[in-house]
Amino acid sequence: MDAGLRRGPVTRRWYLAFGMGLSLAGCASAPSPGVPHPMTEGDTSYRAVPSGDMAHYQLALGQISTGAVPWHHPAPIYPPALLDQRLPAHEVQAQLIVDEQGKVSEIRMPDEAQADPQARQFDAAVRAAAMQWTFEPLRISQWASDANGNTHEVSTEARPFSLDYVFLFTWKDGKPVTDASASR
Repeated sequence: MDAGLRRGPVTRRWYLAFGMGLSLAGCASAPSPGVPHPMTEGDTSYRAVPSGDMAHYQLALGQISTGAVPWHHPAPIYPPALLDQRLPAHEVQAQLIVDEQGKVSEIRMPDEAQADPQARQFDAAVRAAAMQWTFEPLRISQWASDANGNTHEVSTEARPFSLDYVFLFTWKDGKPVTDASASR
């Protein structure tokens, strides 16, 4: 067996981990097309945003990380009490804290305590939706090689993590729109 084949599982896992890492930067997702919304509904979108102060796990030699991608991520519902007002676009920044099982355990929003009553309705909509989100758990695995050069997984551990998102509530030409790339 050649050396390339012996490293196959680690190489495949590294590419999988690398791909997952890249996907974290673009976790934005537009709702799937389905039944058109009636004109009295608003629509939302969200996108992951990189945070300059985000802490990262430091991986040791032989460690890889996988997971930390959303499985179930319903979009917030436009606040019903604000639908008839056709407000300008409104963004809500939120940090989702995810536990070892991949469930959102906490949501942090900057300046939430100082928000006006209208903004609090958008915040509540984000909180209600994001608390339903589930992620593939973040797993950090340790790999080693034996005397013959065969690689094997020594251990794996699920870890908590956090991701920052911006949720956009908007209207355009009197109709609800979703634009994951939009920002104010």
